[in-house]
Amino acid sequence: MLGTGELHISQSKYILDLLRRASLSSSKPVPTPMLSSLKLTSDRSEPYENPTLYRSLVRELQYATLTHPEISFSVNRVSQFMKNPKQHHWTALKRILRYLSGTYHHGLCFQKSTDLRVLVFADADWASDTEDRRSTSGYCIFLGCNPVFWCSRKQTAVSRSSTEAKFRCLADAGAEILWVLKLLQELRISQPIAPTVYCDNLSAVMLSANPILHSRSKHFEVDLHFVQDRVSKGQLHVIHILADSQIADVLTKPLSTTSFEKFKNKLRVVPQPTMSLRGAVENHHALVTEITNS
Repeated sequence: MLGTGELHISQSKYILDLLRRASLSSSKPVPTPMLSSLKLTSDRSEPYENPTLYRSLVRELQYATLTHPEISFSVNRVSQFMKNPKQHHWTALKRILRYLSGTYHHGLCFQKSTDLRVLVFADADWASDTEDRRSTSGYCIFLGCNPVFWCSRKQTAVSRSSTEAKFRCLADAGAEILWVLKLLQELRISQPIAPTVYCDNLSAVMLSANPILHSRSKHFEVDLHFVQDRVSKGQLHVIHILADSQIADVLTKPLSTTSFEKFKNKLRVVPQPTMSLRGAVENHHALVTEITNS
């Protein structure tokens, strides 16, 4: 049951309808939306016989990420093969649906809080795509303890080092932070301190505070200047975090069951609470008593 000041948002009916359309309503659930060892490519198996269904289900899964941020990476991967889906792409898509069949009642839990700091977790999986060697960026923005924005996408350029890949992700996250701050300003919500970005790459963290351009960073100079400018003006703090505490890891790569569950919980994706009729009746009696005595 939800406590005072908590709100749970889920898409149970939408996901059940989606499973019905895919004829997977009675499928056996799986613990993760994607195998940690899976490598999707464009030319590994026979073409899937119903590409229209594939594209339709992927589009609907993109909408499901509104309450299931933990599947963002998996949906992003299968969406990259919508033009010419193969049989093993369909298998990967079915696994996401099988995962949702066991977690359709899960959703985001928002908690009332006086802590309105903007906290960001940013990560990148360097050269993760085996075909074009582009990296995958992932970041999530928290307002206090509640996630308000998350993203998983393939980078537009090939990074020559893990530091460059992480720094491109920092720059993208920084741009989104500016948008969030502007929105909070319009809502008249002041920030007690500058937003904090947590990154698990020590080189990227050191570069963000170092105004001296090194020869190895010239190929991503624009991103470097953008982040360094915000840090030098005190508009952004970039702090190093251990890899096993990096929540954005779930947005950049398929994880083992243990790691996936840990980061999923930190994203505040939890089962829908059971409604208690007894509690509702007690609250009704208390309200009646209060009105009567007033």
